[in-house]
Formats: sequence, C-alpha cells, structure tokens
Amino acid sequence: MTTIATQLQTVRARIAAACLAAGRDPQAVRLLAVSKTFGPDAVAEAYAAGQTAFGENYIQEAVEKMAALSHLPLEWHCIGPIQSNKTRLVAQNFAWAHTVDRLKIAQRLSEQRPPELPPLQVCIQVNVDGGPTKSGVAPNEALGLAREVAALPRLCLRGLMCIPEPAPDFEAARAVFMRAKALFDQVNEAGLQLDTLSMGMTADLEAAVHAGSTLVRVGTAIFGGRSYAKA
Repeated sequence: MTTIATQLQTVRARIAAACLAAGRDPQAVRLLAVSKTFGPDAVAEAYAAGQTAFGENYIQEAVEKMAALSHLPLEWHCIGPIQSNKTRLVAQNFAWAHTVDRLKIAQRLSEQRPPELPPLQVCIQVNVDGGPTKSGVAPNEALGLAREVAALPRLCLRGLMCIPEPAPDFEAARAVFMRAKALFDQVNEAGLQLDTLSMGMTADLEAAVHAGSTLVRVGTAIFGGRSYAKA
C-alpha cells in the first residue's frame, strides 16, 4: 500500500470516528482530497486507493492536471478564490465551485457554463467568523446571495462553505462551525434546499463533523506537506 493510500485510510477512519462520536452516520460526510501543488501522479495514487473527488485552489494548475488525468473518472472541485478573469476556466472544467462570494462571479459562471455540461454545482463561501484574511460573504448577506444564485440557470446551488481562522482547541473550533451550521439551517428554513456544508480541514475536521459538516476538505493529512514554489 502506498503512503497516500495509507494516509487516505487514516483520514477516512478519522471521519468515521468523528461521525460516530457525534452520533452521525459515517456515510453522511464526504471526503474531498485537496491536491493543490501536487502533481498528477499523486492524484492517480489517491484514485487507485478509491478517492475520486479532488479539490484544487489554483485554477490554471488544476486545468493542466485535469488534462493529464482526463482518462480517469475524477470529480474536480474549485476551492480557491475565483477572479473574474478565471470564471470561464472554472465554468468549463470543474464540476463544483465552493467559493462563490459575489453575484457577479456567479452570473459569469452561469453564463459561461457550456450547455453540453450539467449545471455547475456551487457553494456560497461565508466569512463566518469575520476573519480579516478570509474571503466570503458576511453571514447576514448569505441568504440574499443564496436566493440570487439559486435563480441562475446554469448553476445548481448546493450549500455553504467556510474557512474559519484557526481555533485554539476543539471546542472553540466547534463553536465557530456551529455558527455556520445555524446559518445553513436558516437558509434552508427560508425555502432553499441545500444539502452541502463544506467545512473542516486536516487540523479541525473532527470539530467540523461534530457541528454538522457534510464535506471535509483534507490535503496535508493525505498528500503531506506542501511546497508553494509553483503556486
């Protein structure tokens, strides 16, 4: 078994244990392997170990990786910032975009999504704790943006995504994630049918799962430490 396969197995066990501790079905939380800065060979190793969904932050790097791995049935998620000049690449190449935080970006993604592809699955990124270095719409603006995005013809609004500032311990992390879960519930109570709460990474996935995450984005614990020389 390769190192990546072993580490994937460990991460899956962590997710299952966190679900059981929270009284949740382990099948309720999906794993997104964050492969940014790692090459096609690493992704292929993870695929051989049963992983099919991959998250990428750097759009141009991701598109090149997709071309190299086009023979594999992979599902690609854009989890990095989306600038106006990159919306076409996202619309044409990704299955999911987790970081929609402005109506303008959502409109461009909808307009540029090729008609032969299924609608782009999207999450609205929320700056749930007001972190000064984090992107995302303010929590009090999330419902309004969600309604506007849900009306766009070539997008399918699936849920909310957040990347809180690092927390000092489990309880502090869980408290922030619970705020995201409360917002998720509020948006659903307003009539939108969301099924995805994208939150939790290598360091805090247990707290996120306990708070109600349905998708965790894990990179370091699967692929190891990163070099950002090519970023």
